[in-house]
Amino acid sequence: MISLRALAPALLALGLFTAPASAQSFSDGQKKEIESVIKKYLMEHPEILEEMAAELSKRQSVADAAKHEAAVAKNADLIFKSPRGVTVGNKDGDVTFVEFFDYNCGYCKRAMLDMMELMKADPKLKVVLKEFPVLGPTSVEAAQVGVAVRMQDPTGKKYLDFHQKLLTGRGSADKARALAAAKEVGLDVARIEKDMNSPEVRATLEENFKLAESMGMNGTPSYVIGKQVVIGAVGVEGLSKKISEARCGKATC
Repeated sequence: MISLRALAPALLALGLFTAPASAQSFSDGQKKEIESVIKKYLMEHPEILEEMAAELSKRQSVADAAKHEAAVAKNADLIFKSPRGVTVGNKDGDVTFVEFFDYNCGYCKRAMLDMMELMKADPKLKVVLKEFPVLGPTSVEAAQVGVAVRMQDPTGKKYLDFHQKLLTGRGSADKARALAAAKEVGLDVARIEKDMNSPEVRATLEENFKLAESMGMNGTPSYVIGKQVVIGAVGVEGLSKKISEARCGKATC
């Protein structure tokens, strides 16, 4: 139940009472009368509840954006410059687009195509990929292989081929499928099997999970673009808008 104390400012604004008294100052009879007035008013004007919900959502979005911006600023070096991320696109680009993904995430398959389209259309875009295996043990296996691929391919070129093959393949991505994808793009599978259980792989995944937690990411795909955190598959148009905002401060440059 909504308390009278919580509703007092709204009642004042609506002119339903004028005294700035606290809820404790009302008698039981007065409380019932006020509650009856409130109920009657809300029943006659239910659109107010929609307006309240919209305002609450707006305020929450502003608060979340401020928290995200603070988290990005605090962790900027690890987010944008960590050697444990895979950099593709223009490594000297003016905007860095960071994606946290899971190889078993259906939305990440679409997001990968969005990323490729963005890189093709925007030669100034720097892309950083971070494994974030949140969908269970097979995702962890695939991510371990992915990090081992990065360790073997510092240029990111074969990694990107591997990344596309594994995300676009059928069935669950696990160790076997990830190793098969690595073999297809010409990587040393024996070395990957050795490296995937190394301290570097563990440190990479731990770093990625800590970063995601600090920014309130709870699913994939999730992005950091400029100062903004974007959670979910928002599509090319939504991502392009965020890139433009990072580049020139508005939705289109």
